[in-house]
Amino acid sequence: MIEEREADYRIGIGTDIHRLVEDRKLMLCGVYVPYPAGLAGHSDGDVGLHAVIDALLGASGMGDIGTLFPDTDDKWKNADSKELLLIVKEQLEEKKWEVINVDLIIHAEEPRLGSVKGQMKRAVASLLGIDFTAVNVKAKTNEGFGDVGSGLAIAATATALIRKKRRRTL
Repeated sequence: MIEEREADYRIGIGTDIHRLVEDRKLMLCGVYVPYPAGLAGHSDGDVGLHAVIDALLGASGMGDIGTLFPDTDDKWKNADSKELLLIVKEQLEEKKWEVINVDLIIHAEEPRLGSVKGQMKRAVASLLGIDFTAVNVKAKTNEGFGDVGSGLAIAATATALIRKKRRRTL
């Protein structure tokens, strides 16, 4: 008789915010977004992927992005956040976790992101090796409030659901 253990599900939440600065490319969810400013940060400043990374690390109990990729380590200076997410994905797989879905909000007054949300969704799904329908990307403004609402920063909030891969026993 084959017995399957019940799956262990976990949810994580991640957030990130970075200032907009001149002379940097704006990267969101691994996608270049044409805009006259980009996000300041030790890496490429991609708040979308940083929030996803933190949500995955939180769900799995593996810490946070600042611990794994500290801004005090020059190894991560100007790092491509897509590479950081791939490292986290590999660590999840080593610990037998699989990503079920990701829900992401990009908080930005400008630029308007409606035309690139599909690309961002595709990029996150591709990086995580999950179905396109398992990723959702939303764009919200801050209605003029705070640094995001004033167009000085962009923030992101993500949730992730992961599941321990099932073991089959005889």
